[in-house]
Amino acid sequence: MDGGACQSGLRVFSASPGGHAIRLFLVVIVWMTTTVDPLRAVEPRIMKWTIEHVERDAIVYPPSAPRGRAGAPLVFVFHGHGDNAWFATEQFALQDLWPEAVVVYPQGLPTPAASDPRGERRGWQHQPGEVGDRDLQLFDAMLRSLRWRFRIDDRRIYAAGFSNGGFFDYILWARRAPTFAAFAPCAAALRPPLEISVPKPVLVVAGEQDQRVPFEEQRKNIETLRKINGCTGEGQLWESAATRYASPGGTPVVAYIHPYGHAVRRQAAELIVSFFQEHTLPK
Repeated sequence: MDGGACQSGLRVFSASPGGHAIRLFLVVIVWMTTTVDPLRAVEPRIMKWTIEHVERDAIVYPPSAPRGRAGAPLVFVFHGHGDNAWFATEQFALQDLWPEAVVVYPQGLPTPAASDPRGERRGWQHQPGEVGDRDLQLFDAMLRSLRWRFRIDDRRIYAAGFSNGGFFDYILWARRAPTFAAFAPCAAALRPPLEISVPKPVLVVAGEQDQRVPFEEQRKNIETLRKINGCTGEGQLWESAATRYASPGGTPVVAYIHPYGHAVRRQAAELIVSFFQEHTLPK
């Protein structure tokens, strides 16, 4: 089912991630009237869920350009700790760079972190099982709803994220790998005890002056991802800005290293779209 005129209403679903049923209340669909790009043919919408008695929401950009026969690509973008979904829509702006895609910016909940031990700012779980896996449950609910609401190409589903949102990308990779065609974590790293066993195409964005996630940790993370993906050769220049490490299994690691700090720059977002467009799940 795809977008047309503005609608409102209530749909009740039952989802069962991890074998545990949850009730999903989907409020469909609220047109946003502020903070929109006037050049876009389709405005963002808010989708809401209640999971385990907690309301969750995401900003959803429907496609503003024709899709392929198989349906629209689907991209999830997770904001950093202390940020919010609206900030991420400007930070990444993938909806403008890939108008054929459905682009989803979920909103995190107040979450404890090393820089926020009282959990006063919004973010995402750092490891599987933390805070009742509430963010993995949110992902499962969102995916179920978006498949119902739009015609999604299941071979082209992707996740990007910044900082804490990038760490959550790695959780999705570890726990929901079969769903995704590729990942793009920015200013983040794979940290124990989380482990990844399924190779996947990945683009890593790292800043040499990053003070939040030290560059040395991110450099070692790139080496770890190369081992996971079976990238044994020398890197080659990719898109005039990044290094691509090829894999015999078709799961390359691309590293975009910039000379700045803890941030996502416009060029990084452009590279993310180019990278995602190169990768589709095999039939």
